[in-house]
Parts: sequence; structure tokens; C-alpha cells
Amino acid sequence: MRIWGPDGALQIDENSFTVRVVLSTIVSFGNTKSSLDFSVPGVGPSNGAAIVIPQGDYAANQLQFETELLDGVARVYNHTRGFAASTVAVGSMLLIVMRFN
Repeated sequence: MRIWGPDGALQIDENSFTVRVVLSTIVSFGNTKSSLDFSVPGVGPSNGAAIVIPQGDYAANQLQFETELLDGVARVYNHTRGFAASTVAVGSMLLIVMRFN
């Protein structure tokens, strides 16, 4: 895609850095340690990022979910992966997966 400004000068082309949201969804967990996978074709660690944002008030004792971006999959954990004794996070958060160029 190419976009020109009002003066006719090229503003954005296929070589410009852009970010596009490719997935936005609410992720909810109960109090069982687990993870959920979301399909994001064409997105991976080399060209994307996944974040979670708490919904509503964020209580002092509430724990953050953790994200992992694999090729074609955004994975969300309700615990700290790689740490067996981690506490489980409960509730809902907004998952946003972005692809950048």
C-alpha cells in the first residue's frame, strides 16, 4: 500500500514501519493453572508482539497473565511459565496481538 500526502509526496509505502492489530479478544481463566492458544496466521516472534491488559479495576493482589508468541500462535498463561511454584492468576484480560513491518 502507498499513501500520498496532500502535497503529493509519498508518506507511507511497502517499506515503511507499520503496526497492525491482528487479534483483540478477552481471555478469562479460573483458578486452575493452564494456558490458552489463539491462532494468528503469519505472525510470530520475528514480526509481532502479544500483550495483555487488565480489564476494569486492577486490585493490589491481582496477578498479570503472561504471553508467549510462537509462529502462528499467541499463547496466554495464567501463571509464570518455567516456574513450578508460581501462583495462578484469575480473571479476565484483553489480549492484543500486533504484527509489525
